[in-house]
Amino acid sequence: MRAAAVASLTLARLAAFAVVMTVALVSAALAAAKLEPLTFETAGGAKTFQIEVADTPKQREVGLMYRRSLPEDHGMLFDFGQPQEISMWMQNTYVSLDMVFVGADGRVLRVAEDTEPLSTRIVSSQGPARYVVELLAGSAKRIGLKPGDRVVHPRIGA
Repeated sequence: MRAAAVASLTLARLAAFAVVMTVALVSAALAAAKLEPLTFETAGGAKTFQIEVADTPKQREVGLMYRRSLPEDHGMLFDFGQPQEISMWMQNTYVSLDMVFVGADGRVLRVAEDTEPLSTRIVSSQGPARYVVELLAGSAKRIGLKPGDRVVHPRIGA
């Protein structure tokens, strides 16, 4: 074999190995994720979900990326530390989500429903928010979630 062909084959193998390792690390992190209850207080009553908390920059960067499914009663809470304009996207996210933007006081500010999987389109809080809760698409409609509803979790409104 020529040296260039060997180098190309080696690079391809290294790239494949990197992809496998990334998937393995993400899968291990997901398996180790701690679930916590988060409750939405809506006009129709309290609805509780089991959520993971993303409160470090790396956790917020990865979020629910690479997942092929999400149980109906699960989600992820992103804590940005202080109120700010928040921009999210769906790159490398295979599951359509509802994004719930929440103020520091625990009130729902905006619900972006049925976000498009794998999209790089920006989904904005459209105002200062401290938290984002991502749920399986259709969850917000199913529980009747609206702006002004209250979100209850130990770190929200504390």
